[in-house]
Amino acid sequence: MFKCTILGCGGRARAHAKAYESITRGKVAAICDMAEEQLHEFGDAFGIDQRYTDIDQMLEKEKPDLLHIVTAPVLRGTGRPIRYPLMNIASEHKVPSVIIEKPIAVTGEDWRQIRELSERSETKFAVNTQLHFHPKNLELKGDVAEGRIGEIKLIEASSRNPPVDQAPHVLQLVSSYIDNSRPVKVMGQISGKSQLDSDQPSPDNATARIAYANDVRASVAFGPEMAIRVLPDTGNHRHKRVCVFGTSGFVHWRFESWEKFTPEGGYQGGDLDYGEQDAVAQIGLTEAMLDWLEDDSKVHPTNLKQSLAEFNLLLAIYHSGSIRRPVDLPFDPPDELIQHLRDIL
Repeated sequence: MFKCTILGCGGRARAHAKAYESITRGKVAAICDMAEEQLHEFGDAFGIDQRYTDIDQMLEKEKPDLLHIVTAPVLRGTGRPIRYPLMNIASEHKVPSVIIEKPIAVTGEDWRQIRELSERSETKFAVNTQLHFHPKNLELKGDVAEGRIGEIKLIEASSRNPPVDQAPHVLQLVSSYIDNSRPVKVMGQISGKSQLDSDQPSPDNATARIAYANDVRASVAFGPEMAIRVLPDTGNHRHKRVCVFGTSGFVHWRFESWEKFTPEGGYQGGDLDYGEQDAVAQIGLTEAMLDWLEDDSKVHPTNLKQSLAEFNLLLAIYHSGSIRRPVDLPFDPPDELIQHLRDIL
């Protein structure tokens, strides 16, 4: 039985904890949060007795096999990125594995810190981009992998939230449909500065054309100005989608619906219950980490190095938009990129 712990007891952590109701190989043994009222409410809700307000104390005493870091990427009200410090603490305590919420970073500076950590740490990190494990997404990816839509010609994907909020989900989905082929060049455009001083700083909108190493091209749009609406009169977070066009058909996953065309099956489509799909996906993402713990060859699909490549792509979209020319990937983001965007937008 794997011993699992959770850092951060806010709303998103409930999905992480609830997944263990269906997982037989692991159990949440302890939780940690600096807000004691939230900590105890969460512990009471899930029947977890071991509760801490200090992460070092929890890791030292509990020695978990898996730590879930379910916090915001920036300490509220300070503008200080906290992904790297928390991941480094886990690494120093030699925690075997960590699942961390997206986005993995918010600036070029913390991206570089986390990349350096990934090169020296023995901890297995995966990012909680759980859309990869939505059952319908897995089914549609199977159609693509088995050649039912022919050769991939173009991937088109979007979300209406600000780029840093949902682009990690969308870019991971694009990667997952092409077996994590790495991006090699991008041409981006950006607009809007209202989100640059938020807890997750980014332009309001971004669009890009991406070239991947396997010669697939992708077109992406983030933010309300260019990303299409797929559900009427709903919040921007409900408009994530990815469409893969092939030589003989297509597959299209959306937040609460899907469609596809294949020569043998014709046109098919239907509605989805996002909540039900997401609950199954969180179980699948957690199980995949336990698989990796048991077998080094079963690398997690949303492992840290892959997620860092996808976030580097997002930073490159920002940079390309600011310099108005294509950017080769991977690239070393300039210092103070976010401040530069504040200055020019």
